[in-house]
Amino acid sequence: MVLLSANIDPVVSKFVLLSAIIILVGFVLRLLKQPSIVTYMIVGVIVGPLGFGVITDENLITNLGSLGLVLLLFFIGMEIHLPNLIANWRVSILGTALQVIFSIAIIWALGFYLNWKMNQIIMIGFVISLSSTAVILKLLQEQDELQTKLGQNVLGILLAQDILIVPMLIILGYLGGKQPTSAESIKQIIGGIMIISVIAYILKNKEIKLPFRTAIAKDHEMQVFVAFTLCFGFALLTAYLELSAALGAFIGGIVLSSAKSTQWVHDSLSAFKVFFVALFFVSIGMLIDLQFIYNHLLTIGILVTLVLIINSGINALVMKPFSEDWKTSIYAGVMLSQIGEFSFILGLISYQSGIIHDYAYQIIISTISLTLLLSPLWISIVKRFLYRS
Repeated sequence: MVLLSANIDPVVSKFVLLSAIIILVGFVLRLLKQPSIVTYMIVGVIVGPLGFGVITDENLITNLGSLGLVLLLFFIGMEIHLPNLIANWRVSILGTALQVIFSIAIIWALGFYLNWKMNQIIMIGFVISLSSTAVILKLLQEQDELQTKLGQNVLGILLAQDILIVPMLIILGYLGGKQPTSAESIKQIIGGIMIISVIAYILKNKEIKLPFRTAIAKDHEMQVFVAFTLCFGFALLTAYLELSAALGAFIGGIVLSSAKSTQWVHDSLSAFKVFFVALFFVSIGMLIDLQFIYNHLLTIGILVTLVLIINSGINALVMKPFSEDWKTSIYAGVMLSQIGEFSFILGLISYQSGIIHDYAYQIIISTISLTLLLSPLWISIVKRFLYRS
């Protein structure tokens, strides 16, 4: 008889160890009333190659973690009532436009004093203007605030930002000397037309009837594969069209929501979502280089503090016309205070195109990671201050 231990895949053993560490750290942080996001990122710091080196294959965790972001947006799409979201377009479009303009203006004022180049000013303005879809949606869900007016306003801003990442990447390509090919531009135009067409069709017909709904109603195994195909099929399509894969998953979720077929999808993919979303945040934690942060503690500490405060202020001002009072607008602003996960992509593109170099890239990565890690605590502190009895 062959011993079972001799056949254990090392990847499996690492995932088991990772799960055990999540349980232990999560238990401690639950006692401290910290959200699960913080648990996952701290575990990433602990197990990553820059920590104790339990897991050194960053690409594996990052690739699996990217599935978590896709699944998260897919599930959010299923909870969205599209007519209400469209009716709230002023928040999404005007709010996001003002947010980006204010961010670039503040960085321009700072960059003018520090003699930064214009392409660096625009890049940093783009980076700090994006908030974290994954962090905020997870917090809104955990605090049961997603369906509130505040939650819907914040969601509108986040979705507009996710769409805006495409023109931002194009602009940074130009600033770095790279121009998109005609094929890439055509794909993006086709993708935009397709998304608008799907949204227009749903708004006109109110409900979509899926042809396979009756056939798989009692076949749980088939439901899993159908749900998986719908989620990642939409994601792959938009990724192929040079748009965000997460945006495609969100559209897929909206389609299912319009088809009134969300319950069996929830039942089929919920466990996958929990696991892969956890891996996404673990992959963020693995990017945090404690040694680099220690060596540049003052610089990074000042930047993280400024980002949280400035972003909170900018977003509070932007959200005020769409909020009932200053407390709500400030709370919404604080929700959007961290730098988002898509800013890692902007930083990488800027580094590869020569807009920034090694030191600046490491500073940006460290600052983004720490704002993601600290934002739940920052949000909790401000919320308690605003709504203390």
